[in-house]
Amino acid sequence: MPQGLSSAELLRYSRHLLIPGVGVEGQLRLKHASVLLVGCGGLGSPAALYLAAAGVGRLGLVDPDAVEVSNLQRQILHGESWIGQSKLDSAAARLREVNPHVTVECHPVRLTADNALELAGGYDIVLDGSDNFPTRYLTNDAAFFLKKPLVYGAIHRFEGQVAVFAPHLGGPCYRCLLPNMPAAGAVPSCAEAGVLGVLPGIIGSLQAMEVIKLILGIGNIPYGQLTVYDALSSEFRKLTLRRDCRCRLCGERPEIHYVANAETTAPDHCSHPTNTMESITVTELHALLADNFNGLLIDVREPNEHALANIPQARLMPLATVPGHLASLPRDREILIHCKAGGRSAKAVMFLLDNGFTRVKNVSGGMDAWSEQGW
Repeated sequence: MPQGLSSAELLRYSRHLLIPGVGVEGQLRLKHASVLLVGCGGLGSPAALYLAAAGVGRLGLVDPDAVEVSNLQRQILHGESWIGQSKLDSAAARLREVNPHVTVECHPVRLTADNALELAGGYDIVLDGSDNFPTRYLTNDAAFFLKKPLVYGAIHRFEGQVAVFAPHLGGPCYRCLLPNMPAAGAVPSCAEAGVLGVLPGIIGSLQAMEVIKLILGIGNIPYGQLTVYDALSSEFRKLTLRRDCRCRLCGERPEIHYVANAETTAPDHCSHPTNTMESITVTELHALLADNFNGLLIDVREPNEHALANIPQARLMPLATVPGHLASLPRDREILIHCKAGGRSAKAVMFLLDNGFTRVKNVSGGMDAWSEQGW
């Protein structure tokens, strides 16, 4: 019996052992490897399942959230019986069922500049399954300072991206791809834009594949490449990524020397300074509408979102069209603006305030909060 693999493991991984480049030696590498997965959602679910099934010895999971009904369309680690419970508890139970030989370590916290180095420092590879820009910058910066490979993935509706960032091995970092963080509300989240459920399964599986290649030392690792998958055209495109000599992190004259910086400590949601913008709750809005509200309620979501659920008194005005309506909006009446969750509406409010409107408020929580009330 090969040293380090039990008879049960030899049987479980028998198909691996037949592959040139894997074999017993490769399986032992997988067994002794460790991966930190940031997020147990759409990307983290398939990645964690396949890494566990492959026999990666130690998996660290970072996620502070609970399972919600809306997760189940794509987050295949979780099921109906886990709704309302910790995603980590759900994930750990599922992964241990997939492979009891794998150690699952749960970190029920949000990745922050205060804990990122400590968490990532305990693992060989970092896999980014997050859904927001601050966390992507944070995983990138932590991996850079720790000299660990970062396997990146992102999805949007019908398109996904995968890359491996490892400047210490000669490649670029995430900041070379995206030097500046998009403005709040400029890029809709999956909760706002939607995502086809199978897409994160494809991208998360590709991330797992790159992790396994890194551990085994086989194949070509795409250090200077962004793989883009277009589900509608069934096409993969490869975009060359070059290390940016002006990169603030990995360039010739770096300006970022700590994991805590403007991007990594930014809010992980679309928000604006509360001292420059007034808000109203959906409960207050409901009371106003029931009392002959003579102001204007604007819905800045897209028509397809409006068709699914809407407030009858609201005027549909997608965010991109707001500047074109500027001249027709009343300046002597109160204007209330809502979207799905509050991000796009906050952007619209700030735009109107910047253009001289004074009686404008954001509806906190948007249509999600309204629908929760059952109105």
